[in-house]
Amino acid sequence: MDGAQDSPKDPFLISRGMKIPKDPQLTRGRVRGALKADEYEKKECEAVMRVVRPTDTVLELGGGIGYMSTLLSAVKKVQRVVSYEANPALIPYIRSVHAANDVTNVDLRNALLMPQAGPQIPFYIRSNFLASSMHNSVDAEDIVDTAMIEQHGIAEVLAAEQPSVLVCDIEGAEATLLPAGDWSNLRLAIIELHPQWIGPEGVRAVFDAMHRGGLTYFAKASEGKVVCFRRDW
Repeated sequence: MDGAQDSPKDPFLISRGMKIPKDPQLTRGRVRGALKADEYEKKECEAVMRVVRPTDTVLELGGGIGYMSTLLSAVKKVQRVVSYEANPALIPYIRSVHAANDVTNVDLRNALLMPQAGPQIPFYIRSNFLASSMHNSVDAEDIVDTAMIEQHGIAEVLAAEQPSVLVCDIEGAEATLLPAGDWSNLRLAIIELHPQWIGPEGVRAVFDAMHRGGLTYFAKASEGKVVCFRRDW
């Protein structure tokens, strides 16, 4: 079922069978079209649908609009999702997506996962929520608020949560964060690479981190910049 026939009075778009609340900032333009056509985060979603199991516990880095955590919970029926999203402006919307789909097994954390835990740091919220970031040197005039965000240490989180699956889309931070983790307990990882920002050295660092954890590139669930690693084929 797709959302091609959605009514203006309907508060939801339908995407991959999920209810996505309409929002004037977050579900417009290309995003709206991609949601209705089941094309939103298509490569990641297809990898998840292919290799994630109901018995999995998933660590999601980069919660976005809550689409992937909802897919994992409501469609793939995984045991649990621990989802990290740094942008505080997105948290209420993510919760609304979860509520619309009766999702109750996602631990949503408005924090940064870092190589080491640290003090809170400022996060700059812009009028365009999706342009918000930890940087205030670009388009400073668009900043409408500042929030203090916790920094959680990757070693402590992995030890406490024991995820079997990693789903990661963190806009280039994968090159520094993933090499800091011990991924030896993972069954598989689905990672969106950002080679335009991290370069060949960063891509190599991600692959090396997965290999150290005993995972190997799995071509059947990989496409372009979205790469899958599995322990057993």
